[in-house]
Amino acid sequence: MTTPLPGQMMDVPLTVSSLLAHASRHFGTTEIVSKRVEGDVHRYTYRDCEKRAKQLAQGLIALGVEAGDRIGTLAWNGYRHLEIYYGTTGFGAVCHTINPRLFPEQIVYIVNHADDRYVMFDTTFAALVDALAPKCPNVRGWIALADDARLPRMTTPVMGYEALVRAEDGDFDWPLLDERLASYLCYTSGTTGNPKGALYSHRSTVLHAYAVSLPNASGLSARDCALPVVPMFHVNAWGIPHAAPLTGAKLVLPGKDLDGKSLYELMEAEHVTYSAGVPTVWLGLLNYMRETGLRLTSLKRTVIGGSACPPAMLSTFRDDYGVEAIHGWGMTEMSPLGTVARLNGEQAQRSPDEQRSLLEKQGHVIYGVDMKIVGNDGRELPWDGVAFGELYVRGPWIIDGYFRSDVSPLVDGWFPTGDVATIDRDGFMRITDRSKDLIKSGGEWISSIEIENQAVAHPAVAEAACIACAHPDWKERPLLVVVKRADAEVTREELLGFYQDKVARWWIPDDVVFVDELPHTATGKLNKLVLRERFRDHILPSACKVVN
Repeated sequence: MTTPLPGQMMDVPLTVSSLLAHASRHFGTTEIVSKRVEGDVHRYTYRDCEKRAKQLAQGLIALGVEAGDRIGTLAWNGYRHLEIYYGTTGFGAVCHTINPRLFPEQIVYIVNHADDRYVMFDTTFAALVDALAPKCPNVRGWIALADDARLPRMTTPVMGYEALVRAEDGDFDWPLLDERLASYLCYTSGTTGNPKGALYSHRSTVLHAYAVSLPNASGLSARDCALPVVPMFHVNAWGIPHAAPLTGAKLVLPGKDLDGKSLYELMEAEHVTYSAGVPTVWLGLLNYMRETGLRLTSLKRTVIGGSACPPAMLSTFRDDYGVEAIHGWGMTEMSPLGTVARLNGEQAQRSPDEQRSLLEKQGHVIYGVDMKIVGNDGRELPWDGVAFGELYVRGPWIIDGYFRSDVSPLVDGWFPTGDVATIDRDGFMRITDRSKDLIKSGGEWISSIEIENQAVAHPAVAEAACIACAHPDWKERPLLVVVKRADAEVTREELLGFYQDKVARWWIPDDVVFVDELPHTATGKLNKLVLRERFRDHILPSACKVVN
């Protein structure tokens, strides 16, 4: 029997620090531009960024942070947040990005579940930190991303980020870590039960960065100027903070101001060629340009994901502004990128209608990801564009388990996404429904179950159902359908006010409809299919304001 022959190649680990080290060494003068919360624009280079990331690593080590410890962040897209991305993972700690838009109690759960040693925060979140700190006893310290002169007045004792960095010299060598060690921790939005943690590795992060940069995906190169509108606290800004240094692209970080005017002015000033974000953000940009008559002079392509992109938005970008809008799909458990809607040479020769039909779908997988759809019997369904089933995925940057959970989510080595989809003969996937009754508003998930549970806690409510209603701005917003208790009275305004301080403000339903009874299935469950059909044409009050 022949003995397998091993290759004779260097065993150089794929580490996150190697991405920034590469950019610093080979694209050292390329700019990183940030709109700071202080209001000004900050500029420096990849070489500067690596030095400060090393200073941060030294500072954290001096504080007693060890490999494997989690460091939380509550921060916008900016150069300090980027330094934390690399300064923590570079010596083996784990960067734990936290979504500040979550309800505070969810953030408390996430910080405690992750067992964060320190949490670094932008000063805009000072009040939030004051509310969180007493409920997070294991956090050793809270570090404000500011210099000493701009430290916010708080009840929570805080350290200054700039003082921590300034105390070190940056004379530090990134250690050669095992590429399978943890690098980043990102939590889901907690749509059903508590949020769940996806723990990425150095290897998965680097491979994902390669995939994001492929021509069939973003196509990033050193000639590009990339502006991730998607927050760095949301699945690592879809991998752009890693793909940009990998390719040597200029990086522009927009901070907290994501309105149409602010984004347009920053894009034009910095000659941005590539961007990525959820449809709601692009709606604001398109509305601003339509109102002012302005045009984009440098933007060439943008990835739109987080929720389904309206076909009209794709055509507006393409036909009115000459920008390629790329429909993408993924999820936190996938690091997140899974599919992109871009045509090959043969598909680009088809009729405009056929091309448009493909581009409106979520797209085909990028190398590294495989997918299939399965029926109720667990068997794989054909790729005919008609059969639909639950979407399963697998690949080297897809989780095989949740952080601190002993229960594997995998089914025969595949991850069930919870989405229902079709796949056509071209391999283009289209999401047709969700296996759970979730509502996606502006790219963020809302739990219908949680909304219903809060409603029935009201003494005047006998039963409640929450469904999604179409919205011209947020795409989907929650509608609450309620059966009152006998001889009880409650108004729409009273019910909506009942949600204050119980759920995140953006989770509160936009409208309430009172009915005599709710439809149920044969097993006694709420029949939301019937409800969605019944209220398909319901117009939300907030939708009227947008239209008017």
